[in-house]
Amino acid sequence: MIGDFEIKEEDLAGRIGKLETKHGKLETPVFFPVIHPIRVDIDIETLKKIGFNNFITNAYLLYKYKNNINNIHTEFNFDGVIMTDSGAYQILQYGDIEADNNSIIKFENHINPDIGVILDVPTGDTDDRQEAETSVEETIKRAKEAYKEVNDNIIWTYPIQGGKYLDLIERSASIHFQFKDKFKFVALGSPTVLLQDYDYKTVVAMIMSARKVLDRGYPLHLFGGGVPHMIPFAVALGVDSFDSASYILYARDNRYITRDRVLKLEEMDYFLCNCEVCSRYTPKDLLEMDEEERTRLLAIHNLYTIKSEINSTKQAIKEGRLFEYLQEKSRSHPALYSAFKEILMHHDILEMYDNGIKPTGKGIFLFDIDSVKRPEILRYQRNLDSYEPRSDQAVLICYNGLERPFLEDQTVRKYISSSLRESKDIFIIVPFFGVIPIYWSDSYPLAQFEMTEPIDDEVKRDMLQKLERFLSNKKYKKINVVNCDELHIESIGALSST
Repeated sequence: MIGDFEIKEEDLAGRIGKLETKHGKLETPVFFPVIHPIRVDIDIETLKKIGFNNFITNAYLLYKYKNNINNIHTEFNFDGVIMTDSGAYQILQYGDIEADNNSIIKFENHINPDIGVILDVPTGDTDDRQEAETSVEETIKRAKEAYKEVNDNIIWTYPIQGGKYLDLIERSASIHFQFKDKFKFVALGSPTVLLQDYDYKTVVAMIMSARKVLDRGYPLHLFGGGVPHMIPFAVALGVDSFDSASYILYARDNRYITRDRVLKLEEMDYFLCNCEVCSRYTPKDLLEMDEEERTRLLAIHNLYTIKSEINSTKQAIKEGRLFEYLQEKSRSHPALYSAFKEILMHHDILEMYDNGIKPTGKGIFLFDIDSVKRPEILRYQRNLDSYEPRSDQAVLICYNGLERPFLEDQTVRKYISSSLRESKDIFIIVPFFGVIPIYWSDSYPLAQFEMTEPIDDEVKRDMLQKLERFLSNKKYKKINVVNCDELHIESIGALSST
């Protein structure tokens, strides 16, 4: 059924999904390149060659300049998925447009895109709370108006507004449940200026404010999300689709998009990818071309880069490595690291969404103190609270030099044999995890991990704090410590070294 959304893979709050449209199943996460309905920057065939079987165009500009068209797919000679925006960007730019909500909805019903958007009122980056409130309430009002008019043959989008005011975003998002039978697509507006200003931390907070109150069964779109280095962070928070004209806007300004940052063509000696543009030309070649051809080629490269980042993010989800991918990406720019730290502030929500099911044989990578906020670690710590001691005596064996799985290590097996006679609980002490009961140690990911060596002081302190808390709660009367000299574990009171 049109609008049905099936989740195929999950990691953190991100997912790979299939959205049913009139023109086939659309796999998410997905990027919608903005195609200007009047001025042709990149032709449709080039778009398809790059790998995009979908795009977004502006219904208001079509209404204004080509309102005699009958079908949008015929107009563009395109058999893929077309999404139409409503003119809200023009409202943001110019303050008003020559159409109202009803006119745009009727026009979209007529031209019949796969995905349509009502004429919302964007909040933008205003610092005026009253103005932000007005944009939210007016957009909700227009959604109510549209509810009676929308065509069920189109996947209609419910826009969320509120800007930097997170409580307004939550209110706006929470109203979606009233319309979810007609609005099967949801979109968060107003991040564009923040993204341009590298205020990624605020964008993370905005996305999380919307995601935590929305039904997980509906795709979430991010209007204006066109910088590839931010895509995996947004996906990890539950964003399923993006749109932007960044690829052409940057190209007009001689800006070359990479998956980590944006570079000025004049400052480059080498291209950094192997797309059809970068493998054929040098930066000098492009600078010597006429402006129109240079812009076209840069735009093509920029689209390849965005497509590549979408695919890399999907692969990270598929492998259960999205957290590690964020750690890697976060080191490419201080603003991204700030965004990553903001994401970690919501670790409890990510742990709730993360399904805990990872591909067989795929261990996790543990790097630094940030890794202790992984959902797998947090879930394990919560489960450890339920551990019931079998004895009032414990043996603590530090991980140094032990084989994995731990149950097969000769040192560990010696103490298992001893404990069967003397009734002792045996634990492995491991950085990031803290305490691992030996008979739990085969469970994922307690033996399926790789970590940096040597362990840094923050991770070591975290491990000791977890150990101290565990022992305090379980109240063992006698504790033997084995193989722990390097970790100075004897500094914890009441421990006696063997």
